Amino acid sequence: MFFTYLRRELRRRRKAALVVASGLALGIALVIVVSSVSSGMSKAQDKVLQSLYGLGTDMTVTKAAAAPGSGGTERPRFEFDAKDDDEASQSTDRVMVQGFQTLAADTVDKVGAQDGVADAVAGLSLTVMKVDGQFKRGEFKQDESASQGGQGGRGGPGGGQPQGEVRGGGASFDVNSFTVYGTDVTRQDLGPLTSSTITEGRTFKAAETDAEVAVVDAAYAKEKELALDKTVTVSGTDYTIIGISTADSGDAAANVYVPLKQAQTLADAKDKVTTVYVKATDSQKIEPVKAAIQKNISGTTVTTSADLADTVSGSLSTASDLAAGVGRWLSVAVLVAAFLVAGLLTSSAVSRRVREFGTLKALGWKSGRVTRQVIGEALVNGLLGGVLGIAVGLAGAYAVTAISPTLTAQLGSSGGGRMGGGGPMGGGGPGGQSASKTLDIALTAPVSLTTILVAVALAVAGGLVAGAFGGWRASRLRPADALRRVA
Repeated sequence: MFFTYLRRELRRRRKAALVVASGLALGIALVIVVSSVSSGMSKAQDKVLQSLYGLGTDMTVTKAAAAPGSGGTERPRFEFDAKDDDEASQSTDRVMVQGFQTLAADTVDKVGAQDGVADAVAGLSLTVMKVDGQFKRGEFKQDESASQGGQGGRGGPGGGQPQGEVRGGGASFDVNSFTVYGTDVTRQDLGPLTSSTITEGRTFKAAETDAEVAVVDAAYAKEKELALDKTVTVSGTDYTIIGISTADSGDAAANVYVPLKQAQTLADAKDKVTTVYVKATDSQKIEPVKAAIQKNISGTTVTTSADLADTVSGSLSTASDLAAGVGRWLSVAVLVAAFLVAGLLTSSAVSRRVREFGTLKALGWKSGRVTRQVIGEALVNGLLGGVLGIAVGLAGAYAVTAISPTLTAQLGSSGGGRMGGGGPMGGGGPGGQSASKTLDIALTAPVSLTTILVAVALAVAGGLVAGAFGGWRASRLRPADALRRVA
């Protein structure tokens, strides 16, 4: 009897049922779209962060670069032997630790011994500055007045250095720089190299701890016309290219990757590293692990992915804030309004059925039976709204994914404590500060099973809310109400 009456009443009141279901569908669809877009933005932000430190890394341990003039890295000096021959070409380069002060290699073991650390791997980030050119010897003309005045030119007051100018000399040269990252070839599942995929050749073998081999970023290889089995020269050492890697997103962490021992030799930094990449045993332990490292290993800066996410700006950050703030509150407001409207419409429909329900009570129906009938009708309307809402929400999420609007993520400098292994992301050279970098990320709107289940729960909740309004109104009806309505 319940289902027979339910089916008959829903068929009789199709328009009213559609209005209630449509209101609920709007709120549910908005929740699905906002949730899926927020999920897409979270994935996009994860992709941006992955381009900095690779997969699996929860935090990095570094030592901030010293301020200029306080014992930090000095400006590189290049020395050339000027020739009389205009055709004489010279080349020299300098290998410098990039962005951070070095840490002792045993810092890796100390970090790995902390509670909550699943793995810790070291890396050494370097910048190579290379100067190629021709330098011609000229005639030096001393400035007698300056000499008599006791001014020592570049040597400063009293420095005893002659002051004057070079006549007839000159130089023609090019300055190029690229980044080199020393990676622990025995543990390649952690760190910046994991943010790239080997597209040609192979990666390092565990036995190549001190081999003169290299993996080169695809963009850099194309720019410098490098290929497999060719060599790339770093500070006079030729490294055989065994692999070409392509960054999964944005730019690679470094232009050239070499074994860690080779990087330490190039930089004259034996048993030194710049960064320790840390993986926690559990995501809930990241903050406690950070606190433990800062407490037990002095002089280090620990940066988590959450810290790094705070430096991301641009349209990605703005849109993410809007989705998390305005979008979420808007969906809640629309959903609450839809529930209230559904409840009021259901209550109004019950008021128009006073004669019907009064007659049923006169025939022996109990108030509870009438209430259950009303709630059943409202619950079906809610489920219908849920189906419509899920369909509309899925269509909206699919439209966002199909259009894939491009969002910009600008990664600003955060000084020496910043995460990153090398390249544009790792510090930017001796000063430890890098220019901001911009990445373009295509937005998607993935819909998870959890989101669908939430939508179903909202549909049931909407039906129950509407049923509660209608059931309350129906429970207050008496047979005398039907007689008065007839009269």
